[in-house]
Amino acid sequence: MNTFDGIPAGASGFYADLEQNNNRDWWLEHKARYETLVREPLAALLAELEPRFGPAKIFRPNRDIRFSQDKSPYKTAQGAVASFQEGVGYYVQLSADGLLVAAGCHSISPAQLARFRNSVDATGTGESLEKIVHRLTHAGFTVEGERLKTVPRGFPREHPRAELLKYKSLSAGRELGEPGWLSTPGAAEEVGGLWEQLRPLVEWMGRHASP
Repeated sequence: MNTFDGIPAGASGFYADLEQNNNRDWWLEHKARYETLVREPLAALLAELEPRFGPAKIFRPNRDIRFSQDKSPYKTAQGAVASFQEGVGYYVQLSADGLLVAAGCHSISPAQLARFRNSVDATGTGESLEKIVHRLTHAGFTVEGERLKTVPRGFPREHPRAELLKYKSLSAGRELGEPGWLSTPGAAEEVGGLWEQLRPLVEWMGRHASP
């Protein structure tokens, strides 16, 4: 594995070009750019963070177009996840917009959802999540996820954590663009620091919405 020296400045430019040339011929001609600007540096970053956050998976660059109206064959962002549990973990993404760092629970089964709602409903665990979400919002993260329009059945509309009960998945992230440190070895510590801020959310979801 190569030593992590930063994410090259040309990574976002690669995706800007791909957005304008999303076809197989262009990809094959520029695949070396993808490898050297995106995949290899991202793999080195994740390897450096593995002792703290566990092994990570880099997603395939190809899109599944079988059931999509959009037949463009390649994803216009490269994502990777370090899993805490199935469906729960830490996320990083490179695109034409730069770097995105996030974490949480992105997919949830009906059984997990029931456990999540019961934990939000319970005073101790619910207030704990409420504090975590407040701290992350105050720190500049965007808290998001699939949401119902109303409080789910079985819970009062005036529930003190009604807004949290509406979530069917829950994560938090921050779009960072292209900060000066991104192309330096210090990017590993910056991303690791952001993931550490997100760790309480990941651990809460892993404990109270586990498979």
